Order: sequence, then structure tokens, then C-alpha cells
Amino acid sequence: MLSILNWSVSFLTFPGVMFHEWAHKTFCQLSGVRVHRVVYFRFGNPAGFVSHDEPRHYFQNFWISVGPLVINSLVAVLFTSLALRLSYNPRFSLVLLWLALSAGMHAFPSNHDMRHISSASRAALRSGGSLIHYLSFPFVGLIILANELKFFWFDFVYAMLLIALGIGLT
Repeated sequence: MLSILNWSVSFLTFPGVMFHEWAHKTFCQLSGVRVHRVVYFRFGNPAGFVSHDEPRHYFQNFWISVGPLVINSLVAVLFTSLALRLSYNPRFSLVLLWLALSAGMHAFPSNHDMRHISSASRAALRSGGSLIHYLSFPFVGLIILANELKFFWFDFVYAMLLIALGIGLT
């Protein structure tokens, strides 16, 4: 039963997966990390992925991993605001709200991405490191917790909070 529900949610929110993977790819390109392959959406686990060279620097690793949190959250807020400003076209507004919800629901980086940040932080701390590397561990823990809470629809709650923020900006 859960697999049917997971499949249905993935199918209904596939644009969010596409934004998520595009964000990883974009942050790879911005940080100078070569991208080999991008799968924006597929039925399966993972629903999409980006294959790229190993980042050489901590901040490359960090931004590539958290890119979807930044991009998808911004997309959700901006598309909501735009949908309300275009209320004279209700069909287009509904499409924008669907895209906003989809983006928000797929904003959280995966636990796999968080493991990259943790190992990069540990490596940086072995060679001196700084406060930023220590602060990454609570951040990683919060994202992992958010991913675990997806079972209780926390990703939907987060998306609705982003939509509320978009409404508030209008």
C-alpha cells in the first residue's frame, strides 16, 4: 500500500524532482564540478540523480548538496507569489501552485547528500577546520530528521509553509 502511495506522490509531484535535480546540476556548474549524467525523473528510487566528479573543496560539496533546498524553496515561494498576481488566469495560477507545491515537497536534500557534507566536514576538521564545519553537523541532523518525518508528510507541511510565505509576499 505504501509503495502505491509513494509512486502516486512521485507521479503527482514529478516537477519538484526535476527542480531538485536541476538544482544539483546548477550548483555543480556554478562551483566548477564536471557533470557526467543527469536523470531528471524516473519511476524508481531515487526518482532522479546527478552523476558528477568528486568535489575537491568543502564549499563545492556543501552547495551541491544543499542546492535543492535553496532552489526548490525559492521556486515554491516565487511561483506562489506569481500565481496570486496572475489570478485573472485561474488555470495558469493553478499550474503555478502545483509547481510550487511540487518544488516545496522535494526541497530537502537526500540523506546521501547529507553524508557527503558530514564526511567533507570531518575531513576538513582533521586538517584544522573551522566553526562552519562544526555547525554543519546540527544542520545535517535537521535535514536527516526532516527526511525521516516525510513518513508523516513533513515535506508537504514544509511546502505549505513555503506557499504561505509566498502568499505573505504578495
